[in-house]
Amino acid sequence: MQRIISYLRLMRFDRPIGIYLLLYPTLCAVWLAANLHPSIKIITIFSAGVIIMRAGGCVINDIADRHFDPYVERTKNRPLASKQITLTEAMVLFIVLMLIALLLVLQLNHYALYIAIIAAIFTMLYPFAKRFTHLPQLLLSCTFKAGILMAFAAQQNQLPPLAWLLYLTAVLWMMSYDTMYALTDRDDDIKLGLKSTAILFGQQTKNMICIFQLLFLIGLVAIGWQARLGWVYWLSFIIVIMLCIYQQQLLRKYGDKKGFVAFCNNRWVGLAIFFGILCGHA
Repeated sequence: MQRIISYLRLMRFDRPIGIYLLLYPTLCAVWLAANLHPSIKIITIFSAGVIIMRAGGCVINDIADRHFDPYVERTKNRPLASKQITLTEAMVLFIVLMLIALLLVLQLNHYALYIAIIAAIFTMLYPFAKRFTHLPQLLLSCTFKAGILMAFAAQQNQLPPLAWLLYLTAVLWMMSYDTMYALTDRDDDIKLGLKSTAILFGQQTKNMICIFQLLFLIGLVAIGWQARLGWVYWLSFIIVIMLCIYQQQLLRKYGDKKGFVAFCNNRWVGLAIFFGILCGHA
């Protein structure tokens, strides 16, 4: 039983926040691409795909960081870092997860398959990015929001302007909350010689997060206008504004110590947006 728990922890099923942050924007795309009436099959494939790819991303990230995690307070007790699971076991698990993801995406058209292959490649490259660039959050954002493009490709066999608008908006959103997340590890990352946007922006990090959030909000306005969404969406938009203000207050009043709390608060941002789109033209 302890072995199973270790595997679940390696895939971060004990911390589902990442699933929420990836699932909500993907489902938004699924609904918008289907003109608010997606099939059960598409909903199931994309929901399962998000869960599997997030788990796979966590596993490959821990494989890449296995020599760093033991020296970081937040990650030192992860299964691979604490040697509860061997490197070989972690690699086998990653391969199994990728095979399951492949089986899911093979249920879609070729257009979606091509995007999935590119996303899978970058999923494996991302964990190493922090060694070479201060923008690993940008690579992660572009990679993990690929489900948005896949949703449109699978249902429309094209990528209309709305698909790219939703994708760009989601990337900006992830840049804001993943930089919040990076604040938590900033001191340890500096000691280990790793890079992140939180280190790159330095004293201006909170201001940059604010800029990303403002651009994200502008993107939401454009999405609502282009998709001709109703009053429920705009009510949800107001809630998102309030949540962003709350996150800024956390960061500015309590500093880096509340970076993770602000990061987790974004689950409600995603839920609010999805609810607004789910209600469509109401």
